[in-house]
Amino acid sequence: MRCGGLRSLAGLACLLLALLQAPTAQAGRHCEASVVSLEQIRQGMGLAERVSRALDVSGAQVVLLARMGQDLSKYQQRYSHMGWAYKTPEGWRVVHKLNECGTDHGDVYRQGLAQFFLDNLYRYEAAYVVPTPEVQARMLSLLKDNRQVAQLHQRAYSMLAYPWAQRYQQSNQWALESLALAMEPGANSRDKAQAWLRLKSYEPVELKISALTRLGARVTRANIAFDDHPDELRYSSRIRTTTVDSVFAWLSQRGMGSAVIAVH
Repeated sequence: MRCGGLRSLAGLACLLLALLQAPTAQAGRHCEASVVSLEQIRQGMGLAERVSRALDVSGAQVVLLARMGQDLSKYQQRYSHMGWAYKTPEGWRVVHKLNECGTDHGDVYRQGLAQFFLDNLYRYEAAYVVPTPEVQARMLSLLKDNRQVAQLHQRAYSMLAYPWAQRYQQSNQWALESLALAMEPGANSRDKAQAWLRLKSYEPVELKISALTRLGARVTRANIAFDDHPDELRYSSRIRTTTVDSVFAWLSQRGMGSAVIAVH
């Protein structure tokens, strides 16, 4: 389904219908039987509208866009999920990977801003980084090509996938590896994309997660696994993974993107 602009009644009706018909997918969380409230729709669409205006003013064609789907403050992380947003004549579109409703797999979606922000957010706040013109041009070419969008996608999903392994892939990891592919066409496999990221000094975040917490998560959550992490890190409760905050910081440090811009 292709929906119109946020401001039109037809566009709103189209969006609501799409929400009812769309496959259930979230950024690595349990799925619970619930009805989207009118207040959630109002807040989500309001944030989408504010983000759309901010992106238009920025003059960018492509940005790395994030949302606050979960409270990660205990890990000193602010944003939980990111995707690549690009401008089209019809408005901004977002390409991002979503977990299939708490299962062990995920897929890549192309959505409008309203859908991106209608995912039961922890807080209605967004943030984005404007890449350099070169990065934007390369990412725009990739994002318009369905083959390249899917090239490094790994269906097996873990929320805490190890950044330097290929057994699983989480949402932020797909976005970062796709950037590697866009910047280095020779990085046409996940191991090569990860090698490029290491060469460019990307550093994942290291989280302290106890053995008891890991065991509980592994037993109760199909979308969490730890068997791709090196034993020496896992047995010392040091879990490294790809986070929005780490990618934002790295882009700035490498001179590949602007400072983080928040939208409330």
